Amino acid sequence: MATLELGVLVSGSGSNLQAVLDAVAAGALDARVRVVVSNRDDAFALERARRAGVPTRVVRHAEFADRAAFDASLVEVLRGAGASLVVLAGFMRVLTPTLLDAFPGAVVNIHPALLPSFPGVHGQGQALRYGVKIAGCTVHFVDAGTDTGPVIAQAAVPVLDDDDEAALTARILAEEHALLVDVLRWIAAGQVELVPGTASSRPRVVTRGVRASRGLGG
Repeated sequence: MATLELGVLVSGSGSNLQAVLDAVAAGALDARVRVVVSNRDDAFALERARRAGVPTRVVRHAEFADRAAFDASLVEVLRGAGASLVVLAGFMRVLTPTLLDAFPGAVVNIHPALLPSFPGVHGQGQALRYGVKIAGCTVHFVDAGTDTGPVIAQAAVPVLDDDDEAALTARILAEEHALLVDVLRWIAAGQVELVPGTASSRPRVVTRGVRASRGLGG
Protein backbone atom coordinates (compact mmCIF):
# COMPACT_ATOMS: atom_id res chain seq x y z
CA MET A 1 0.00 0.00 0.00
CA ALA A 2 1.32 3.42 -0.99
CA THR A 3 0.13 6.94 -0.30
CA LEU A 4 -1.38 8.39 -3.45
CA GLU A 5 0.05 11.69 -4.63
CA LEU A 6 -2.91 13.29 -6.37
CA GLY A 7 -3.22 16.08 -8.86
CA VAL A 8 -6.87 17.00 -9.35
CA LEU A 9 -8.17 18.77 -12.46
CA VAL A 10 -11.44 20.71 -12.09
CA SER A 11 -13.67 23.09 -14.01
CA GLY A 12 -16.68 23.64 -11.77
CA SER A 13 -18.06 23.46 -8.24
CA GLY A 14 -15.80 20.64 -7.11
CA SER A 15 -18.13 18.49 -5.00
CA ASN A 16 -16.22 15.36 -6.01
CA LEU A 17 -12.99 17.11 -5.05
CA GLN A 18 -14.59 17.88 -1.69
CA ALA A 19 -15.40 14.21 -1.19
CA VAL A 20 -11.74 13.36 -1.77
CA LEU A 21 -10.53 16.15 0.53
CA ASP A 22 -12.93 15.04 3.27
CA ALA A 23 -11.83 11.40 2.97
CA VAL A 24 -8.17 12.40 3.21
CA ALA A 25 -8.83 14.63 6.22
CA ALA A 26 -10.77 11.85 7.96
CA GLY A 27 -8.01 9.31 7.40
CA ALA A 28 -10.29 7.23 5.20
CA LEU A 29 -8.09 7.64 2.12
CA ASP A 30 -4.31 7.29 2.13
CA ALA A 31 -3.56 10.18 -0.20
CA ARG A 32 -2.22 13.69 -0.44
CA VAL A 33 -3.77 16.20 -2.81
CA ARG A 34 -0.66 17.89 -4.13
CA VAL A 35 -2.36 20.45 -6.35
CA VAL A 36 -5.78 21.37 -7.73
CA VAL A 37 -5.68 22.82 -11.23
CA SER A 38 -8.55 24.51 -13.08
CA ASN A 39 -8.97 25.88 -16.56
CA ARG A 40 -11.44 28.43 -15.15
CA ASP A 41 -10.73 31.26 -12.71
CA ASP A 42 -14.28 31.10 -11.33
CA ALA A 43 -14.36 27.39 -10.49
CA PHE A 44 -15.56 27.06 -6.89
CA ALA A 45 -13.42 23.95 -6.60
CA LEU A 46 -10.42 26.26 -6.24
CA GLU A 47 -11.95 27.78 -3.11
CA ARG A 48 -12.59 24.29 -1.71
CA ALA A 49 -8.93 23.47 -2.22
CA ARG A 50 -7.74 26.70 -0.61
CA ARG A 51 -9.90 26.06 2.46
CA ALA A 52 -8.22 22.67 2.79
CA GLY A 53 -4.75 24.20 2.46
CA VAL A 54 -4.12 22.62 -0.94
CA PRO A 55 -2.12 24.58 -3.56
CA THR A 56 -4.11 25.73 -6.58
CA ARG A 57 -3.28 26.80 -10.10
CA VAL A 58 -5.30 28.21 -12.97
CA VAL A 59 -4.21 27.21 -16.48
CA ARG A 60 -6.54 28.91 -18.97
CA HIS A 61 -7.06 26.76 -22.04
CA ALA A 62 -7.97 29.76 -24.18
CA GLU A 63 -4.41 31.08 -23.83
CA PHE A 64 -2.89 28.17 -25.75
CA ALA A 65 -2.66 27.59 -29.48
CA ASP A 66 -3.96 24.04 -29.28
CA ARG A 67 -4.97 21.30 -26.87
CA ALA A 68 -1.53 19.68 -26.86
CA ALA A 69 0.12 22.93 -25.74
CA PHE A 70 -2.49 23.33 -22.99
CA ASP A 71 -1.88 19.77 -21.82
CA ALA A 72 1.88 20.32 -21.82
CA SER A 73 1.36 23.17 -19.37
CA LEU A 74 -0.82 20.93 -17.20
CA VAL A 75 1.90 18.28 -17.18
CA GLU A 76 4.44 20.85 -16.03
CA VAL A 77 2.22 21.94 -13.14
CA LEU A 78 1.29 18.39 -12.09
CA ARG A 79 4.86 17.11 -12.20
CA GLY A 80 6.12 20.20 -10.42
CA ALA A 81 3.67 19.55 -7.59
CA GLY A 82 4.75 15.93 -7.26
CA ALA A 83 1.52 14.32 -8.48
CA SER A 84 1.69 10.73 -9.68
CA LEU A 85 -2.04 10.05 -10.16
CA VAL A 86 -4.29 12.53 -11.95
CA VAL A 87 -7.98 12.73 -11.04
CA LEU A 88 -10.48 14.47 -13.30
CA ALA A 89 -13.21 15.77 -11.00
CA GLY A 90 -15.55 17.64 -13.28
CA PHE A 91 -12.80 18.70 -15.69
CA MET A 92 -14.50 19.73 -18.91
CA ARG A 93 -11.66 19.28 -21.37
CA VAL A 94 -10.72 16.26 -23.48
CA LEU A 95 -7.13 15.26 -22.81
CA THR A 96 -4.54 14.60 -25.48
CA PRO A 97 -1.69 12.06 -25.56
CA THR A 98 0.59 14.84 -24.33
CA LEU A 99 -0.83 14.45 -20.83
CA LEU A 100 -1.88 10.81 -21.04
CA ASP A 101 1.60 9.70 -22.08
CA ALA A 102 3.10 11.67 -19.20
CA PHE A 103 0.93 9.73 -16.71
CA PRO A 104 0.43 6.32 -18.35
CA GLY A 105 -2.35 4.33 -16.71
CA ALA A 106 -2.57 6.98 -14.01
CA VAL A 107 -5.43 9.28 -15.06
CA VAL A 108 -8.94 8.55 -13.75
CA ASN A 109 -12.27 10.26 -14.37
CA ILE A 110 -15.70 10.22 -12.77
CA HIS A 111 -18.59 10.38 -15.25
CA PRO A 112 -22.33 10.73 -14.43
CA ALA A 113 -23.58 7.86 -16.58
CA LEU A 114 -23.20 4.11 -16.93
CA LEU A 115 -20.61 4.04 -19.68
CA PRO A 116 -20.44 3.24 -22.53
CA SER A 117 -23.94 4.74 -22.54
CA PHE A 118 -24.23 8.54 -22.62
CA PRO A 119 -20.63 9.77 -22.88
CA GLY A 120 -19.80 13.46 -23.13
CA VAL A 121 -21.63 16.30 -21.43
CA HIS A 122 -24.99 16.11 -19.63
CA GLY A 123 -25.07 12.34 -19.26
CA GLN A 124 -28.00 12.69 -16.85
CA GLY A 125 -30.08 14.63 -19.37
CA GLN A 126 -29.17 12.17 -22.10
CA ALA A 127 -30.44 9.33 -19.89
CA LEU A 128 -33.73 11.09 -19.25
CA ARG A 129 -34.30 11.89 -22.90
CA TYR A 130 -33.58 8.30 -23.89
CA GLY A 131 -36.01 7.01 -21.30
CA VAL A 132 -33.78 4.54 -19.47
CA LYS A 133 -34.94 3.15 -16.13
CA ILE A 134 -31.48 2.83 -14.61
CA ALA A 135 -28.77 5.50 -14.60
CA GLY A 136 -25.64 5.95 -12.55
CA CYS A 137 -21.97 6.85 -12.62
CA THR A 138 -18.68 5.38 -13.75
CA VAL A 139 -15.07 5.77 -12.65
CA HIS A 140 -12.73 4.87 -15.49
CA PHE A 141 -9.17 5.21 -16.66
CA VAL A 142 -8.85 7.95 -19.28
CA ASP A 143 -7.77 7.43 -22.85
CA ALA A 144 -7.70 9.82 -25.81
CA GLY A 145 -11.41 9.38 -26.54
CA THR A 146 -14.39 10.99 -24.86
CA ASP A 147 -15.27 8.79 -21.87
CA THR A 148 -14.06 5.68 -23.70
CA GLY A 149 -11.38 4.46 -21.30
CA PRO A 150 -11.48 1.15 -19.37
CA VAL A 151 -14.15 1.03 -16.67
CA ILE A 152 -12.94 0.60 -13.08
CA ALA A 153 -16.25 0.68 -11.19
CA GLN A 154 -19.89 1.70 -11.55
CA ALA A 155 -22.83 2.52 -9.32
CA ALA A 156 -26.46 2.44 -10.44
CA VAL A 157 -29.48 4.47 -9.37
CA PRO A 158 -33.13 4.21 -10.43
CA VAL A 159 -34.64 6.75 -12.80
CA LEU A 160 -38.00 7.72 -11.28
CA ASP A 161 -41.08 8.61 -13.30
CA ASP A 162 -41.18 12.16 -11.96
CA ASP A 163 -37.44 12.84 -12.28
CA ASP A 164 -36.16 15.98 -13.89
CA GLU A 165 -32.48 16.49 -14.67
CA ALA A 166 -31.79 18.23 -11.34
CA ALA A 167 -33.31 15.38 -9.30
CA LEU A 168 -31.49 12.67 -11.22
CA THR A 169 -28.24 14.61 -11.08
CA ALA A 170 -28.47 14.88 -7.29
CA ARG A 171 -29.15 11.15 -6.90
CA ILE A 172 -26.20 10.25 -9.13
CA LEU A 173 -23.90 12.79 -7.47
CA ALA A 174 -24.28 11.14 -4.08
CA GLU A 175 -23.03 7.91 -5.64
CA GLU A 176 -20.20 9.72 -7.45
CA HIS A 177 -18.80 11.02 -4.17
CA ALA A 178 -18.67 7.55 -2.63
CA LEU A 179 -17.51 5.70 -5.73
CA LEU A 180 -14.60 8.01 -6.53
CA VAL A 181 -13.22 7.74 -3.01
CA ASP A 182 -13.66 3.96 -3.04
CA VAL A 183 -11.75 3.61 -6.31
CA LEU A 184 -8.90 5.79 -5.08
CA ARG A 185 -8.73 3.69 -1.92
CA TRP A 186 -8.55 0.51 -4.03
CA ILE A 187 -5.79 1.99 -6.19
CA ALA A 188 -3.81 2.92 -3.08
CA ALA A 189 -4.19 -0.65 -1.82
CA GLY A 190 -3.01 -2.16 -5.11
CA GLN A 191 -6.40 -3.73 -5.83
CA VAL A 192 -6.82 -2.24 -9.30
CA GLU A 193 -4.95 -3.58 -12.32
CA LEU A 194 -5.15 -2.16 -15.82
CA VAL A 195 -4.76 -5.03 -18.29
CA PRO A 196 -3.47 -3.93 -21.72
CA GLY A 197 -5.54 -4.68 -24.77
CA THR A 198 -4.59 -7.02 -27.58
CA ALA A 199 -5.20 -7.01 -31.32
CA SER A 200 -8.68 -8.36 -30.67
CA SER A 201 -9.62 -6.85 -27.30
CA ARG A 202 -9.79 -3.55 -25.48
CA PRO A 203 -7.82 -2.75 -22.34
CA ARG A 204 -9.77 -3.77 -19.25
CA VAL A 205 -9.59 -3.40 -15.50
CA VAL A 206 -9.35 -6.22 -12.96
CA THR A 207 -10.27 -5.42 -9.34
CA ARG A 208 -9.29 -7.74 -6.51
CA GLY A 209 -11.12 -8.14 -3.23
CA VAL A 210 -13.57 -5.32 -3.92
CA ARG A 211 -17.05 -4.97 -5.36
CA ALA A 212 -16.77 -2.82 -8.46
CA SER A 213 -20.48 -2.52 -9.17
CA ARG A 214 -23.30 -1.62 -6.85
CA GLY A 215 -26.73 -0.06 -6.57
CA LEU A 216 -30.43 -0.89 -6.81
CA GLY A 217 -30.19 -3.20 -3.84
CA GLY A 218 -27.47 -5.32 -5.46
